Amino acid sequence: MSIGTWIKIVLVLAILLLVSGVAYVIPETEQIIITQFGEPIGAPITDAGLHFKVPFIQDVNRIEKRVLEWDGPSAEMPTKDKLYLVVDAFGRWRISDPLRYFLRLRDERSAQSRLDDILGSETRNTIARHKLVELIRTTKDRTAAVDDALVSNNSGTVSAGLPPIQFGRVALEKEIGDQARAKLAEFGIELLDVRFKRINYNPAVSAKIFDRMTSERRQIADRFRSEGAGEAAKIMGSKERDLFEIESEAYRSVQVTQGKADATAAAIYAEAYNSTPEAREFYGFTRTLDTYRTVFASGTTAVLTTDGSFLRLLKGEEIKPTAAAVKAPPPPGPPAAPALPPAAPPVP
Repeated sequence: MSIGTWIKIVLVLAILLLVSGVAYVIPETEQIIITQFGEPIGAPITDAGLHFKVPFIQDVNRIEKRVLEWDGPSAEMPTKDKLYLVVDAFGRWRISDPLRYFLRLRDERSAQSRLDDILGSETRNTIARHKLVELIRTTKDRTAAVDDALVSNNSGTVSAGLPPIQFGRVALEKEIGDQARAKLAEFGIELLDVRFKRINYNPAVSAKIFDRMTSERRQIADRFRSEGAGEAAKIMGSKERDLFEIESEAYRSVQVTQGKADATAAAIYAEAYNSTPEAREFYGFTRTLDTYRTVFASGTTAVLTTDGSFLRLLKGEEIKPTAAAVKAPPPPGPPAAPALPPAAPPVP
């Protein structure tokens, strides 16, 4: 190659090096701070496109414009009721003041370290000011969703297993964000959101906590069972009372109907047996036989005199109707069995 060719190559390389040192491109996701001998010059450049600078003495410092994430390390923290929890939180942030961010932190690694310090500290302080129930319940409005059966004696206080809450986990996350946002603003960082990723019990005490939770739920279940048993006893009592009333009413109706039927039958019998002397005699005969059948049943022992009128049929005597037997039949009255005719006078 000739000397002229080498000169052209050197000139092209020099031009390319000069252009690369003068021009730079800003994408939509970045913003630029120009420094000269390590010191910022002018305001941050946030417009995307092609820009120029003084070569060799000015440098381009690129700063992220997008929303960045913070994933804090898991840490053990005590609550107000002296329970140790392992809390894992995360957040979202962005650089709101590039110049202040560059002067205080320079790069994202320093920013993440500062976020760990500030957010970790505020998370620990917030958890230490509240009880465990405030962390495991989403919002205080969730208390209204508790079954009314969990409220004891209509006093408005929830039973021991589910104490009422005042803030809830969402309020605690907001409290952490509000406390940390002002501190991070000094570094040019805008904190967008902070949330709890995971809340676990300390492994050393988790077994005891689970046993206590089981005991509390068992107490609630026992109270439900006792209330159910009380309601069942009340229903059974009402059923027995209604059943007794129905049976009593049915028995009364049966007795009234049976009494009317007996009265009608007695009137028919009286009219039939008082129609003729032979009918009255036959009636006395059949009633006496019925009496014998009842008195002299199997296993019956009776002591009677031989001159009594009760044994007159056994001695071959005839039944003679008396004057009382020829009276008119009695009118229908209360239920009663037909009366026996008067006994014949004893034989002298």
